[in-house]
Amino acid sequence: MHPYILRKNHAFPGIHGPLVLVIMDGVGLYRGIAQGYPGNAFDAAYTPHLDHWLKEAPVRGSLLAHGTAVGLPGDDDMGNSEVGHNALGAGRVFAQGAKLVNEAIATGRIFEGPWAQDIGTPEAPGHVLAAWEKARTRGVDPAEAPHAVHLLGLLSDGNVHSHIDHLFALIDRLGAVGAPRVLVHPLADGRDVDEVSYHRYLAALEQRLASWRDRGLFYHVASGGGRMRITMDRYQADWSMVRRGWDTHVAGRGRLFPTAREAVDTLRAENPGVIDQDLPPFVVSHPADATRPVGPMADDDVVILFNFRGDRAIEISQAFTEEHFSAFPRDPAVKVRFLGMMQYDGDLKLPPRFLVTPPHIEGTVSHYLAQAKVRSLAISETQKFGHVTYFWNGNNSRPADPELENWVEIPSDIMPFEQKPAMKAQEITDRLITELDSGRYQFIRVNYPNGDMVGHTGSFGAAVEAMNVLDRCLGRLWKAVDAAGGVMVIIADHGNCDQMYEVDAKTGAVKTDKGGKPRNKTSHTLNPVPFIVLGKEALDLTLAPVERPGLANVASTLVFLLGYEPPEGYEPSLVRCKES
Repeated sequence: MHPYILRKNHAFPGIHGPLVLVIMDGVGLYRGIAQGYPGNAFDAAYTPHLDHWLKEAPVRGSLLAHGTAVGLPGDDDMGNSEVGHNALGAGRVFAQGAKLVNEAIATGRIFEGPWAQDIGTPEAPGHVLAAWEKARTRGVDPAEAPHAVHLLGLLSDGNVHSHIDHLFALIDRLGAVGAPRVLVHPLADGRDVDEVSYHRYLAALEQRLASWRDRGLFYHVASGGGRMRITMDRYQADWSMVRRGWDTHVAGRGRLFPTAREAVDTLRAENPGVIDQDLPPFVVSHPADATRPVGPMADDDVVILFNFRGDRAIEISQAFTEEHFSAFPRDPAVKVRFLGMMQYDGDLKLPPRFLVTPPHIEGTVSHYLAQAKVRSLAISETQKFGHVTYFWNGNNSRPADPELENWVEIPSDIMPFEQKPAMKAQEITDRLITELDSGRYQFIRVNYPNGDMVGHTGSFGAAVEAMNVLDRCLGRLWKAVDAAGGVMVIIADHGNCDQMYEVDAKTGAVKTDKGGKPRNKTSHTLNPVPFIVLGKEALDLTLAPVERPGLANVASTLVFLLGYEPPEGYEPSLVRCKES
């Protein structure tokens, strides 16, 4: 455990009851150009509790939850739950995945280490190039090269899980060193970017691959499908997604199409209204034989998962790397040389080999509170359980101290979130009230996923209902916290349901489709998020004069409220005592 110097706060000895931190996932404060923006599900919902607290809470304000405030490259980068919870738990801002990969590409570090071992360079051939050199002397065509390199990941410039520029950098490096056969398995986004935009990214990818085909190399798209249909499950919510991904990418089993674009056009025509994240899987056929797939994976092939974010990369990484894997039968049970863009779980060392070193986060607020013998609880449903545990604890999959920190997961339903926008908010609240009544915990953190998971569906009506339910649950929870003599802090990790329609950045007008309907926005926003402190003891507090307050300031705020001085290096507390 990271050692701390524990210092009691003499100015504020700490609250007497429990401290409850509520993270309303995906609930931002929209401050758009246009007045009366119609796509704000938060505004459209019936939220009497939140409306009252935003106006009358003893301490209230807003926090930055995007861009440089959470370690992303620039302030045009929307925040996300991974970096948000990292900042919340760490109390500091660390350079995050996208920024680290950008730097590694710019310096060339990404092309060293495991990459050189598995691919090689002309000066020092690695596995793929050494085998190709032998084959080339026998006149082997690149299409029949002994080993292929497969690039698997999310195809977009959303910069949340991946970026198309990172994929292009890998493709160009492979082409430059002469890797003869490269197969790309791009997943459709439609969640962190426009909901129907996959065709545009595929066109750019095909153009890049064609430039290398023109030089005699065998570079093709091999398979694909929507990120919420195959491959990118998280927190073991639905292993069947990963199994479908294995069938599609590894086995090359599935519906065959001559090109990825033809697959997308056909699947959209057959599924009217389908958005990219929900596209069925497809397989691309071999250009010389329409009856067989162009890119199934074989023993000793190299597979690079070019996603940098961890939560939706862990399960597919386990399928490729774990010897005693039991979540589903791997058919075929190929043994590939697997590399992640980053190491997605530092605790489990998963995957063992990776291209870019992830941020090393130690000294989280969980470890500080454990050293102070503060008993804490983390709770959410499956869809966000890892965010309030794994990411909060610095990308570690174990509690800071199992005796003092308890994690509770409420299993999520496996169904489209717009069909049940309440998700498990009521069950989470029931459990929270039970735990508050037990008096066991001094600190509780909870994530309500509704604003984010329902917001991502693009269904405005469902997002409104999600906020209706959330507000009712927060009203119930606050009564229990108040009865226990506690303090409740309400924040969010980023925006989402606050902007459900696309907006013209210059005019503020809602963008519409050809039929005049608003264009749905399924991605996160750049909006600030709420900061609300409730409780009798909060009446003695006021906002501290913090420049550019953000999510990283929350950890010190929690420590302050619990009666301790924040650790050295933490961003300052958002609250202070009122001057007498």
